[in-house]
Amino acid sequence: MIIGYIRVSKEEQNENLQIDALKKYGCEKLYIEKISGASKKRPEFLAMMESLRRNDELVVWDIDRLGRTTLELIMLVDTLNRSGVKFRSIMQPLIDTTTAHGEFIFQLFAILAEHERKRLIVRTKAGLDAARERGRNGGRPKGLSPHYAGIADMVKSAYAQKKSIRDIMKAFKIPSTATVYKILSIDK
Repeated sequence: MIIGYIRVSKEEQNENLQIDALKKYGCEKLYIEKISGASKKRPEFLAMMESLRRNDELVVWDIDRLGRTTLELIMLVDTLNRSGVKFRSIMQPLIDTTTAHGEFIFQLFAILAEHERKRLIVRTKAGLDAARERGRNGGRPKGLSPHYAGIADMVKSAYAQKKSIRDIMKAFKIPSTATVYKILSIDK
């Protein structure tokens, strides 16, 4: 079966271009999603992935319809290949695992992405090691920011006057209840 996946980022965007291209290609079933590619919850994408069977072919108008990062896309296509599902992108004709040449090109991309991932890990580790040697451990600093420490007396005064936590958050532009409670718990 030839299955098409269509995604547009916003309700105002129109999916007709993708629909026309996938129907012209011969897709028998289309999964259409109006949601950002960065969203972790893509119900149509999940339904499409669950419906794919060995020897099916997944077709997209453009590979960026499936995900945001190269590594994410390569891992997805690798998962499809391992399941016996072929993949084709209409706008990137070299990304076509239905042919030996396209599969070879994809494998080269996968090797490059894996190499880049390993280089990123090495660079990150080296940066963290260099920071530690300079006495910096990384991560969020413990305690309150100077701004919140500076308004602590006013926040405590408002709390003592029986103002609600929500009112205090709004009045002092504090983003979370946890921060309010941290401010209330500090001793000066």
